Amino acid sequence: MTELVITHAWWMAAASDWAAALLHLAIIVGGPAWYRAFGAGDALAEMAERGHPWPAIVTGIIALTLSVFGMYAASTGGWFPWLPHSQTGVLAVAAVYLLRGLAPWPLMPWLASLRTRFFVWTSLLSTVMGALHLAAWWAKGSG
Repeated sequence: MTELVITHAWWMAAASDWAAALLHLAIIVGGPAWYRAFGAGDALAEMAERGHPWPAIVTGIIALTLSVFGMYAASTGGWFPWLPHSQTGVLAVAAVYLLRGLAPWPLMPWLASLRTRFFVWTSLLSTVMGALHLAAWWAKGSG
């Protein structure tokens, strides 16, 4: 099982990035109710209700970033061979995800804002996505 995950980690990592990017684009289209449902908070949802562009800009930048992350993951499988420093890039992506996923846990006892359902689930997902990117990097380096 572990060998299977490492062998196919590049496409699983890329797919998870692109799925997350598509979800963020869907949230923009879904509007204020989607911002609330996916845990973006009342401030962004209220701005979206007023037609302010900021929620869509922020969410769009996140979607674009996730798409680029996916390209770097896919580059380890040979899909985007022209990407510069793809091994360093996918390792950096893994570090970003793992930092986002793991860093909040020691602070949760003291910061209630980190104990929300949204934050716990996104921390878990970020950790899994970081592990997939790390496996993609490992597979490329050892392959």
